[in-house]
Amino acid sequence: MSKRDDLIVKYAADLKDKCGVTPDMDFLKKVTIGCGPSIYNADSSTVSGSDASELATVKNNFLIKKLGLADDASLDEGIAAVIEQYGKSNRTKYRAVVYYLLAKHFGKESVY
Repeated sequence: MSKRDDLIVKYAADLKDKCGVTPDMDFLKKVTIGCGPSIYNADSSTVSGSDASELATVKNNFLIKKLGLADDASLDEGIAAVIEQYGKSNRTKYRAVVYYLLAKHFGKESVY
């Protein structure tokens, strides 16, 4: 298995164990590929749920630019809901998992 396949298995386990979601493996793979090389870097592979500037980056670069959503209060509410679902006390929130949950939350699976 490639390193990316290993990471996808790890992300699927997080979705199942920490989020209570049965992952759609094809969609998870597409989201992981969409994250590009960031998944291999220790810092960029995770999202800090308490860092306002990082959450703003997720909002601008993923929700608005990638998913094409309009900038309104529902984006912040969606991010907060996903962070809550992943577990605020969970220190390691993988970027691919957060993006997967956000895409599902906003019904934007078709972007991939």
